[in-house]
Amino acid sequence: MGRILAIDYGGKRTGFAVSDPLKIIATGLETILTKNIFKFILEYSQKEDIETIVIGESKNLDNSKTEIAKEIEIFAEKLKKLLPKTPIVWVDERFTSKMAKQSMLMSGMKKKKRKQKELIDEISATLILQSYMNSNI
Repeated sequence: MGRILAIDYGGKRTGFAVSDPLKIIATGLETILTKNIFKFILEYSQKEDIETIVIGESKNLDNSKTEIAKEIEIFAEKLKKLLPKTPIVWVDERFTSKMAKQSMLMSGMKKKKRKQKELIDEISATLILQSYMNSNI
C-alpha cells in the first residue's frame, strides 16, 4: 500500500507530510530548503511507495492566484516528469499557515518553538494532507 505525500511549497523552504500506509493519519515529515526539493522527493520515493502527491494550491481570498502560484505550477510540471506514474492533485492551502500557528499555540508550544518557520511549513503540509484525506478517502 502506498503513501500520500503532501507538499507545502515555498520560495525558501518546503514542508512535507505523509500518510500512513492505510491512509488514516497525516504526519509531518520534514521541512527542507526548496533548492533541494527534487533530490529529497526522489530519495524519499526510492524508500517509500508514493501513491499520490498532494500539492498545496496557493490562492488569495478572492480565489485569484498568489505571486508564488506560477512557481508552484512550474515545480509541479517538473515533478510530473520526475515521477510520471504518480498522480498529482491540488488542494487549496488558504489559511493553512494561520491554522498551523493556531494549532501550535493551542497545543501549549513555547513561543520560541512557535517561531520556527520550518515547523510551521511542516504542520501546514500536514493540514493540506489531512484536508485531502478527509475529502477524498
